[in-house]
Amino acid sequence: MTGSDVRTLGQRVKDLRRDAGMSQSDLAAAMGRSESWVSQVERGVQPVERLSVLQALADALKVSVRELRPDAAPTEPPEPESSHRNNDLDGLRVALTGHPALGSLFEQPPADPIPSLTDFHHWVDEAWTLAHASSYAALSDHLAKLLPSIETAVRHAPASDRTSFHALRAKAYQVAAASFTRQDQADAAWIAADRALQAAELAGEPLEVVASLFRMAHAFMRQQHMEQAEQAAKSAVSVLAPRAESPTCPVEELSLLGAMNLVLAVINAREGNRTETHHYINQARAIAARLGADRNDFDTEFGPTNVEIHAMSTAVELGDAGLALEVAQGVDASSLSPERQSRFFLDVARAHAQRRHVGEATAALLEAEALAPEQIHDHHLAREVIRDLVQLSEPRVPESLRDLAERSAVG
Repeated sequence: MTGSDVRTLGQRVKDLRRDAGMSQSDLAAAMGRSESWVSQVERGVQPVERLSVLQALADALKVSVRELRPDAAPTEPPEPESSHRNNDLDGLRVALTGHPALGSLFEQPPADPIPSLTDFHHWVDEAWTLAHASSYAALSDHLAKLLPSIETAVRHAPASDRTSFHALRAKAYQVAAASFTRQDQADAAWIAADRALQAAELAGEPLEVVASLFRMAHAFMRQQHMEQAEQAAKSAVSVLAPRAESPTCPVEELSLLGAMNLVLAVINAREGNRTETHHYINQARAIAARLGADRNDFDTEFGPTNVEIHAMSTAVELGDAGLALEVAQGVDASSLSPERQSRFFLDVARAHAQRRHVGEATAALLEAEALAPEQIHDHHLAREVIRDLVQLSEPRVPESLRDLAERSAVG
């Protein structure tokens, strides 16, 4: 979209909003966006490239997409996804419900012998392996058994072992929180992150508390609660940043500080704040440079490669597809987990879709699907871009894209 097109769209939005008797805050609330984002759209600063966002804008204004952008392809309202899709983490969601070990409060003995700390270490590591592979169905089964077991163990273990059990409990709930967020169950992610935070504090592990806040911030972002996400991230940065000024600051602390800066970059990108987005990306780059290599402290996968993936992703959020694709050319994500690699190709697809490159976007999606099929079939961003590509290419939808849409149940 050219600069004149952006300004034209912005003027149309402003005129239609005023005709409807809506304020900028009314429109922002109807879209789940900030008032500053609406203001930037109307001033022609913030482009609206994704058809799904354009459709949401039209719905909020109660007009057709063509009234906003005459060159847009006609769209059909998408079917509500919740009406026909089962989530791979539904079993885990049920396991998270209620008190995790109610019988222990009534002095009921464990039904089975309590496994060893070594066993629990192994099972928590296995959970993270499944999460990084986006194997959510297997992860759901695994955690649905692990969480009640570790909750019972921490209440019946010898006092000398309870600190270690609390630390493992925090890590297990962090896996659940991260996975719920990726599978669009942000309310459950919030609960899991809060339990992780409490367990981490009981374990006397302040960095695990920060890692839990990292999961909580992502849950808030998925719920569009940007102020709460920002508060969670900034509270951690305010404590860790002064400590990072020491040349002897532990690398684990640097990793968490860098990861929180990336959270703040994403928040600002979604709000359309370019200056702040680039500030936090540059902060994360400087921290990654100090680390000198990709790491996976607290399963954040923070390091130089992940920073550049976020630089590309935030450029897509800001509508800067050209910058996103330029950054992507310098990224080799092969050393990261399948989940991170898949997300990288998803963002490449989103950038190509903004430029209406249907073939390139579809190819990137297929690479992402090959790495982590469950993520691409279920992730809201993947489903949005698949739907946008189908609309862009109608009536001659490429067979590979049509097949991908069917596998993802995109109507």
